Amino acid sequence: MKIGVYFCNCGSNISGKVDSEQVRQALSLNDVEYFKTCELMCSDDGKSYLRDEIAAEKPDRIVIAACSPREHEKTFMRVLSGAGMNPYLMQMANIREQVAWVTSDVRQASLKAAALIKGAVKRVAFHKPLEMKSIEMSPDVMVIGAGPAGLKAALTIAQTGRKVTLVEKRAVIGGQPVLYEDVFPNLECAPCMLEPMLDEILHGEYAKNIEILTLSEVVELYGFYGNFIAKIKKSPRYADMNQCIGCGECIGVCPVDVKNEFNNGLDNRKAISLSFAGALPNVPFIDMAACLRARGGDCRLCDEACPLGEGIILYDDAEEMVERRMGAVIVAVGASLYDAGLIPKLGLGRLPDVYTSFEFERLLSSTGPTGGQLLTRSGRTPGSIAIIHCVGSLDANHKEYCSGICCQYAFKFNLMVGHKLPDTQIHHLHKELVYPGKEEYFLYKRAKENPNAVFTAYKDIDTLRITAAEDGIMIVNSSIKADMVVLCPAVVPSKDSGKLNETLGTTVDMFGFFEELHGRLDPVMAKVRGIYIAGACQSPMSIQQAMTQGMATAGYALSGIVGGKRLEIEPITASVDADRCSGCGVCALVCPYKAIGFDEQNRKSSVNEVLCEGCGSCVAACPAGAINGNHFTNDAILAEIEGVLSCLNQG
Repeated sequence: MKIGVYFCNCGSNISGKVDSEQVRQALSLNDVEYFKTCELMCSDDGKSYLRDEIAAEKPDRIVIAACSPREHEKTFMRVLSGAGMNPYLMQMANIREQVAWVTSDVRQASLKAAALIKGAVKRVAFHKPLEMKSIEMSPDVMVIGAGPAGLKAALTIAQTGRKVTLVEKRAVIGGQPVLYEDVFPNLECAPCMLEPMLDEILHGEYAKNIEILTLSEVVELYGFYGNFIAKIKKSPRYADMNQCIGCGECIGVCPVDVKNEFNNGLDNRKAISLSFAGALPNVPFIDMAACLRARGGDCRLCDEACPLGEGIILYDDAEEMVERRMGAVIVAVGASLYDAGLIPKLGLGRLPDVYTSFEFERLLSSTGPTGGQLLTRSGRTPGSIAIIHCVGSLDANHKEYCSGICCQYAFKFNLMVGHKLPDTQIHHLHKELVYPGKEEYFLYKRAKENPNAVFTAYKDIDTLRITAAEDGIMIVNSSIKADMVVLCPAVVPSKDSGKLNETLGTTVDMFGFFEELHGRLDPVMAKVRGIYIAGACQSPMSIQQAMTQGMATAGYALSGIVGGKRLEIEPITASVDADRCSGCGVCALVCPYKAIGFDEQNRKSSVNEVLCEGCGSCVAACPAGAINGNHFTNDAILAEIEGVLSCLNQG
């Protein structure tokens, strides 16, 4: 077998510490057919030199001694392909990062480099000429979650002519921001800001490319990148989405009141209801668990009140399971707030005028339970409001991270209260104050300049205690009197994130957020190929950041899956020797990519080559040695170890 070694000087990065002649002498003619040096292999001249060399020498295998394969392995593989040589008949030895940059003595560095190269030479003899495979892809995309990130992703994809299935578990789209009156940093009207995008998605030029499934959730996902199939449970709305005009006549006649979850239980809604004023789609839904019909009655008041006649209210509407095929999945399910009730000294649920930040948002909103009037439970105008930052944040006993947005909306509250109630005193109790970015500081500055605002630092949330006093007034730490207290809890994963994560086969980080492939380089890619994550389900973030991530996920989906394009499959995967497989299933348990299935008929494991990343976990775990790792066979790895040790023994 003719094996050639190409030694890259890498300018002086390698040659300054590694003597190529000493390395050459350490390799016997039994190891290699020839040994040649090049000044800079990754340069255009270096690549041309390598291409010409392969054409002239016609080696069976080559070893390139240069930098990290992470940096330039693909570069040299393309050169081999261009020269007519199978790219998998090459092995790289990293003598820059692993030798030259960390070993100061030239003799020791040269010996170490020779050992790595000899190991690569021994290994490459076992390489097989692997071939890339390809399959057809679906160009469609499923977006889970119809908040800002999901909507931006869906609209961006639809604008290219692709089909999008937008799945939202609630009855409305827009996410949390449509429930806010204003958003930081410029106090823009949140519904007004989002309305153009909502209108585009519902009625615009590209609406025909977007299928909106409200009151729906993904219950199963199988397949792989380019060819996913999702099972979606679609709960009944009990109203015709296509014919209803959203007049609301059916709502007023309903005799049943239930707690309104869209106002966090601060008021009631009817069993048939629009989620809130201005909710889109502008079609009511029936909470059948609360409806009199669920209790055996035959109430038809909502149907009788409909000005369009019969057929709009659908009492026989039923849950259905639908399937959709897509090439990629975007997860944008948002986040929740930390349960401040876990810090009982703060009085949430115990004292009537202690609110979470979301409840306070609804009190400030013109579509909220008080129509935007800021009143205590007893109906009084608050003369003093305490805003407590960092509730559960920056705390080893709760959540150690900073959510980043809490200070911004607390400063926003300061300004909104100042506009509504200019004489009300506002106390900010905080651990830290955070205002990153080009606009955020000015929001803090405006809040700070309010003569009625007082900022007080505290060290630990456990040192705060809110107690009741006379006439509904509360005392914070025996020093601050407040008619109303607003808690700013940490942003935490949505309560459904764990369930959805299991359904999708993705991973979560130590805090429970959907885990990205790489926090800096690939922050919107999940660890399952073809699944992308956007918005607050990945990390606490602002609307602007969520929108940006929505655009990023759309870009990945659009560039990766294209109609008519075939998906190339990397051949460095695992494969099962069916004759040796006992069907124990250990391999499937250890696979981090959910790439191993099980043939029930033959009782054998099988590897999905599209999902497999060639990590080797299954190879190591198989008790029968029935799984092989292509390009990383036992013979190749043992030969590499033998080569390294034999060279070091000679030295």
